[in-house]
Amino acid sequence: VQLQASGGGLVQAGGSLRLSCAASGRTLRTYIVGWFRQAAGKEREFVGSIWDGRITYTDYADSVKGRFTISRDNVKNTVDLQMNSLKPEDTAIYYCAAGQSTIRTAVSVDYWGKGTLVTVSS
Repeated sequence: VQLQASGGGLVQAGGSLRLSCAASGRTLRTYIVGWFRQAAGKEREFVGSIWDGRITYTDYADSVKGRFTISRDNVKNTVDLQMNSLKPEDTAIYYCAAGQSTIRTAVSVDYWGKGTLVTVSS
């Protein structure tokens, strides 16, 4: 599956941005899909993920819980990341990712999309 992230940009602290991950080749519903981010000089870190079971499950890093929301559009074959109450420390390149099992760590990811830069000014 090929992934493409979009929607990054420059926003002031306290503002919002919505990122979108579009897929081609396979339906995203068959994967656990998530977002990672990498700030300058830091390791890539987990942001959140979404997957379907009996219900739709989501998982978030503590640093974004309550501010970020992941959602899936099965018709468009996209997974979005709504980011609210953004902080300067959220500044990073955001990557869309997919895997067949839990993707809380970068090594567990099977597919990566190209990143999109999010810059939050203070």
